[in-house]
Amino acid sequence: MTLAAATDLAAATNENLANISNTLIYSAMAVYTLAFFAYIAEWLFGSRSKVAKTAAALTAEPAAAKKGPAVTVNQAGGTAVLERPKVTVRAASGRRDVPDGPGAHGGDEQGDLYGRIAVSLTVLGFLIELGGVVARAASVERAPWGNMYEFNITFSTVAVGTYLALLALRKNVRWLGLFLITTVLLDLGLAVTVLYTASDQLVPALHSYWLYIHVSTAILCGAVFYVGAVSTILYLFKDSHETKLAGGGTPGTFATSVLERLPSAASLDKFAYRVNAAVFPLWTFTIIAGAIWAGDAWGRYWGWDPKETWAFITWVAYAGYLHARATAGWKGRKAAYLALIAFGCWLFNYYGVNIFVSGKHSYAGV
Repeated sequence: MTLAAATDLAAATNENLANISNTLIYSAMAVYTLAFFAYIAEWLFGSRSKVAKTAAALTAEPAAAKKGPAVTVNQAGGTAVLERPKVTVRAASGRRDVPDGPGAHGGDEQGDLYGRIAVSLTVLGFLIELGGVVARAASVERAPWGNMYEFNITFSTVAVGTYLALLALRKNVRWLGLFLITTVLLDLGLAVTVLYTASDQLVPALHSYWLYIHVSTAILCGAVFYVGAVSTILYLFKDSHETKLAGGGTPGTFATSVLERLPSAASLDKFAYRVNAAVFPLWTFTIIAGAIWAGDAWGRYWGWDPKETWAFITWVAYAGYLHARATAGWKGRKAAYLALIAFGCWLFNYYGVNIFVSGKHSYAGV
């Protein structure tokens, strides 16, 4: 690159907008931190009085099961009326169906207030972070995902946006807030320290409209896969908890405070499956779009570059998970482990390949 070309690139970067972007990202982190404490307050100060009901019901199940189903006969005007015994059905995960917990606030008005404050702060943090992403894009007049720093701030923005969109659709996912904001803060902390890259122009290979299509869909898929992964992890904890209760065990303090407020294992399992299944076709499109872009940029559609290889491995892992869910013998915990392996492949495809492996996609900027 000549000195004149380098000067032109530097001139194309609006340093004022770049600094505004940095300020907004740090401001978003501050607001997310306040939201984090509000979510903590929701869990701590939410009532625990309603939490024990599910545990009591589950603990009573084994004793009732030993006695066998009882048939009650009521006399009504000389006519015997037989009441059907209650039958415990089994969930998709292979465990007993149990009611969902009262939520992060525990059904308490004070806890609910803290939860609403937390959500409001999350919305504010999302808007500020979105402004930071837009300012970053405007500073160089391109898509704001040309390196790992930009990918991280955009990814966390989309992840929070996905959570807020589910809330707007009146989905009961406020239990996800604390876990989401915790990891978003970690993601942004990593972005502004280890992965930070000064605002600059793209390398020539990235100058394509496919950058807007391919990378944006990859970010959206990653955000939704993340939501599914968190739900899967919580499902594994809740499923173990319900199994313990069904066996007559006594829950500990952590289980009473946290796990009993979450949705049932069956609900968490179903939610994780639905979000993963919904976004899987888009991940398929992401790989196809990348192949088309590779054909335009490098003259071949597929070359088993490390990034291409791990994108395909991720696709195979999620396809295996979805197939396992459709197979009777692989529901529940076994399928959940496959889902976490698949998300681990996605994480390595981004962090591991970009940082530790060299290839045609080596645009990490670190």
